[in-house]
Amino acid sequence: MNRYGSFLVRLVFVLSVTALPLASSWGDPLAPLPPSPPVPSEDLETPSKAALGKTLFFDPRLSANGAISCAFCHVPAAGYADPKQVSLGVGGKRGGRNAPSVLNSAYFPLQFWDGRAGSLEEQAIGPLTNPLEMANHNYASIVARLRKIHSYRVAFYRVFGAGISIDRIGQAIAAFERTLVTPDSPYDRYMMGDRNALTPAQKRGFAVFRGKGRCVTCHNGFLLSDKGYHNLGVPQTGPLSVDVGRYAVTHDPADKGRFRTPTLRNVALTAPYMHDGAFRTLGEVVDFYDRGGGKSRFVKDALIVPLHLSKQEKSDLVSFLESLSGETAQQKSFRASRSR
Repeated sequence: MNRYGSFLVRLVFVLSVTALPLASSWGDPLAPLPPSPPVPSEDLETPSKAALGKTLFFDPRLSANGAISCAFCHVPAAGYADPKQVSLGVGGKRGGRNAPSVLNSAYFPLQFWDGRAGSLEEQAIGPLTNPLEMANHNYASIVARLRKIHSYRVAFYRVFGAGISIDRIGQAIAAFERTLVTPDSPYDRYMMGDRNALTPAQKRGFAVFRGKGRCVTCHNGFLLSDKGYHNLGVPQTGPLSVDVGRYAVTHDPADKGRFRTPTLRNVALTAPYMHDGAFRTLGEVVDFYDRGGGKSRFVKDALIVPLHLSKQEKSDLVSFLESLSGETAQQKSFRASRSR
């Protein structure tokens, strides 16, 4: 078969597994992850800029006490999410939420659980002055601190042709975060036509995902997220007695208790789950949805209803979720070097 014929076979297969009632009725069709996220014209991607951003991402000197880096809450071994129930900041202060994964975050138009940041650049610098996170008094103090470090002065001029500023710090970190994409999961390979990429249990779980489990109503599109905000009745844990979610940004009463639909990509790596780390395992999450979510003092989303899944269906669904994990380019390179 020639390349054109092979492409047609793969295209027909993709259409056959994505053109499903719930996918087309409730959101964007399921699809593989694009190989690269969108890049704003004002922060064009270069390898040197991403390398500088990586250095900043792992540098605790960005925090007020020199102890907390971005990677403290976005842990590479935990899918660049936080394995703690709620994230800790300078001095061990407990935040009210669990830090979401940075993997594939570049595909989201808005950032954070409540969508309060309009770009990755804005997200990157937000925690720097949050008193519960990196606790700097202001951006000027961070810039002054980095300007005292010779290697940073040299790197910023090499990358930007200009000195250190808070905007350039955010641009560099965002450039690194745009490299943290995972487009080659077993699920992606299956969607591209490799029928052997999923196990039998994962294939059954995929059927539950897009059928009886109703997962695809909110977890759709290539990101496996509708990028919307929903109130599921998640039990409130951590130091906050009430978290109003998206309402704090929009001040729309309908948004009380609503949080962003997270991507399910790499979800097997990013426990605990939900905005406040309420559940430790994927099994607990599936049980929660099967019950029809929880109770809420605010208006719960009408899409959340009891599912009546069998034990086998729940197990298969968890197996499918485990097929959504991929590797970043850095991880692939490291694994390849180790195998030589």
